[in-house]
Order: sequence, then C-alpha cells, then structure tokens
Amino acid sequence: MKPLVAIERSCLLGHVLALVFGLAGLLLVLPNPAIVAALPPAGQALFGWSMAGGGVGYILLGALAVALYAYRVLGLRLWLSFMLPAVLLSLGSELLGTSTGFPFGHYAYLNGLGYKVAGLVPFTIPLSWFYVGFSTYVLARAALDSKGVKGWFKEGGAIALGALLLTAWDFVLDPAMSQTPYPFWEFQDPGEFFGMPYRNLTGWLGTGAVFMGVGALLWRGVSLQLTRSQLWLPLVIYLVNFSFGAVITLVQLDSRYWIPTLISVALGVVPAIALWCAVPPTAPASEVTPVVNATTSQPVGIPASASTK
Repeated sequence: MKPLVAIERSCLLGHVLALVFGLAGLLLVLPNPAIVAALPPAGQALFGWSMAGGGVGYILLGALAVALYAYRVLGLRLWLSFMLPAVLLSLGSELLGTSTGFPFGHYAYLNGLGYKVAGLVPFTIPLSWFYVGFSTYVLARAALDSKGVKGWFKEGGAIALGALLLTAWDFVLDPAMSQTPYPFWEFQDPGEFFGMPYRNLTGWLGTGAVFMGVGALLWRGVSLQLTRSQLWLPLVIYLVNFSFGAVITLVQLDSRYWIPTLISVALGVVPAIALWCAVPPTAPASEVTPVVNATTSQPVGIPASASTK
C-alpha cells in the first residue's frame, strides 16, 4: 500500500498548495495588475493558465485524494457506495437548481470551474460535494461508532452531523465565490442572508442529507472503528477548504461577513475537531487497530502499523 499512500498524500499536498496559490492569485496578484505586467511573457502565460484552470485543479486533486483514502481505508465497495450517490445526486440537485431555482434559489455558474454539464453545472461541482461531504460524514460516523451508538440513532446522527458540517462550510464558501470581485457563480435574486437566499442553506442541508442518507443505507451494518491517525485526512480536507472560503470572505468583503464566518466556525470547524477528538488516539504499533473489512462490512483487526502503509 505504500505507493498508494504516497500518491494520496501527493494529491492532498497538491490540493493544499493549489488552494494557497489560488488565494495568492485572488487576493494579491489580480488586485495589483502591475505584478502581472512585471512578469516575463512566459510568466504571464503561466499565471493566466493557472487562474483559468486553478479551480478545476484543486477540486480534482481534492477528489482524488479523498477517493484514494476511501479506497485504502474503507475498501472498494464502501468508497463507491458513497461516492456514486454523492456525485449523481448532487449533480441532479445542481441541475435542478440552475434550471428552476429549487432548492438553492435562482443562480448561475460563471467561468473558471471547467466544462459545464448540460451547459449549466461545472463537472467539478459534484466532485466537491463528494470529497467534502465524505469527509464530514466519515468524521461523524467514526465518532458515533467509537462511542458505541447503534442502529438508527447512529445512522441518523451521522447524517445530521455530516450534513450540518457540510452546510456550515457554505456560510463562508458562497460569499467568497459569489460576492467578491472575481466570482465563480452568481445569485440572480437578492439574498436575505448576507447575499444568500435562506433556501440556499436549506438546499445545502437537504442535498447533503439525501446523498449521505443513501450512503448510510448502503453502509448499514458497517462499523467504522477508526483512530485519529486514520481520520486526519478528512479533517485536513474540511479545515483547508473552510479556510480557503473564510480567508477570501474576510479579506475581500466588509466587516459584516464576520457574522457568517463565526457561525461557520461554531457549526462546522469546532464540531469537526470535536468529532475527530472523540475517536481513540493512534494505537501503539504493538497493539491491534480495528478497521473496516469492506467485504464482510465488519471491523477486523490488523496491526496498527499496517494501516498506514
């Protein structure tokens, strides 16, 4: 598994670096055209390419990192049984939203996020629903499993917590992507909540709950007995994507936007860290760490050191 781990971590590192580079471009370079003008022609061409394709790149790298992680830690069946519903159902929700205004409000995607499915929704958008939604759901599910919660209390609790964390991300993502000087989508109706329609938030909550609910049904009987070291990637994915939206929102919008940012921290960042802390710490190498057996859907014991190879 060592080559797979290396690729996974390279994708995660690329994802983080792409987000940092995107922040630098959006916050420092684009507002100061003299910086670009001072670059040699090759540098200007490279910068133009990175700004045009940077959004696609960071989403693809994030989705690939999470997909590899899910395959390595949970197995093929559990990975696909979450990813496919997440991608297909979120795409359906986005196509419905951009066509009818339900469930997010009337909005449209601009340029910068790749080829648009049916001319409406960039193909990268369902991938972002998948990789952040998977991260929030797995954090919630593993924490509840570690506390011995059973049955529908576990299933419903993981869906509710995962969808809440996913929606909390939108409190900083939507202002950053739709109201700043360089937007990626726009709402066509005035928003009541800091430029966002209230139904955009309920649409996020509902869409997340639907695909997580399908995933929960397909994962019934599975116990995610994971340790903190096995959950660091979902936590990092959530925190860096939150930070990307929060930094843009706080730097490029006025002081009122501290309010949705603080709400996002309270409903997303703090619970995500608390869920991660709720699972057991890394077991010593001499002990046995339970992981999911994707064939039997039951936890099995393997040496703790093997889970990171």
